[in-house]
Amino acid sequence: MSARSASPTSGLVRTTLAAAVSIFVLTSSALALPACLEAQRKVDEANALRFQARQEARLGNHDRVCDTLDEVGDRYDDARDAFERCGEGVVAIDLRSELRGLRIAKKINRCD
Repeated sequence: MSARSASPTSGLVRTTLAAAVSIFVLTSSALALPACLEAQRKVDEANALRFQARQEARLGNHDRVCDTLDEVGDRYDDARDAFERCGEGVVAIDLRSELRGLRIAKKINRCD
C-alpha cells in the first residue's frame, strides 16, 4: 500500500516540475522573441542595403556606395547586439563573417 501512495505523490511532483519548466521556457521565449525579431529585421535591412550598394556601384556613384556600406555595418552591429540579447550568441558570431565581407567590399570600393 505504501508503494501505491508514493506513486501519485512522485507523479504530482514530476507534473509540477514539468509545468514549472514549461512556464520558464515559455516566459524566456516570449521575452527573447522581440529581440530576435529585431535582430532578423536588422539583417534583412543590411541585405537590402548591400543590394543597394551594388546598384550604386554599377551606376558609378562612389560616395553613395561608401555611405550605404557604412549603413550596412551599422545594421550588422545592431543585429549582432540584438542576437546576443535574445540568447542567440552563435548567430552573433556568424555575423562576423558578414562584417569581414563588408570590410572587403569597403576596401574594393576604396571607402576606407
